[in-house]
Amino acid sequence: MRKLVLGMLLLPVLAAQSSESEIRAVLDRQVEDWNRGDVRAFMQGYDDSSDTLFIGSSIVRGHEQVLERYLSRYSTKEQMGRLTFTIVEVLPLGADYALVIGKFHLDRSSAAGGNSDGVFTLTFQKKQGRWKIVADHTS
Repeated sequence: MRKLVLGMLLLPVLAAQSSESEIRAVLDRQVEDWNRGDVRAFMQGYDDSSDTLFIGSSIVRGHEQVLERYLSRYSTKEQMGRLTFTIVEVLPLGADYALVIGKFHLDRSSAAGGNSDGVFTLTFQKKQGRWKIVADHTS
């Protein structure tokens, strides 16, 4: 009985740890894709939905529109530079949602736009067993 109770208490903790590692893997993959110069692969971390939301200097809604924004702003590998993420916190918001707070650094030449740093919050949703970004607020 004691083992059953202990197991029931640990189950949510283990699920949260598993979700966090899955979300971090999505972000690690995005960094790899970006640094290879592959914006389309990078966008696979986002939900392929007309509801996907990106908030930066403007508000963009829809996976295709977010993709077009990235493609127009980062049309060359030089403009993309080298990306690093520092994940500050992954906060579970229930079984199928999580909030990620982090920082980004983009290392690139002055001719390509110069270095860029900022912060972001990402809302992830688990859909069909996979974690996807449904909202991105980057500044």
